[in-house]
Amino acid sequence: METFERILVKHNCVRRTDKPIAHFEDIENIIGFKLPPDYRLFLETYCGFEEFIGEAYVRLWGMDEIIDQNQGYGVFENLPATLAIGGNGGGEFIAITIIDEGNYRIVISPFIDLNEEYHVEIGSSFTDFLERLNNGHGYFDNIDLKK
Repeated sequence: METFERILVKHNCVRRTDKPIAHFEDIENIIGFKLPPDYRLFLETYCGFEEFIGEAYVRLWGMDEIIDQNQGYGVFENLPATLAIGGNGGGEFIAITIIDEGNYRIVISPFIDLNEEYHVEIGSSFTDFLERLNNGHGYFDNIDLKK
């Protein structure tokens, strides 16, 4: 079992019992990059997620809602190379951005101003993001507020 799966199982994430309607190729054609393997496995295996991990509330969209959510919020038009994957329940979305081929980061950013300058890195991978939360880190623990 993958590290991120242990975290999701610990928090009672519901496993998928049916095949998703959407296809990875549909998402990847829109965003212009391949999904990271750990996140792809999440989409294949789970129905989404809505629960606290540590002190942080996490809502991860399932495979069949991810395209509609990104289109509805205008992510595809305003943030190239970004795929919103959920939110924190506090006005920010969680997203995957690609740095270069095979190198991703997980960010949190406000829904109200879709601008890359507001992205805050919260993980170097989907697994790293979940591990940080599971280890008690909050979304904004690494922010220097003195700037």
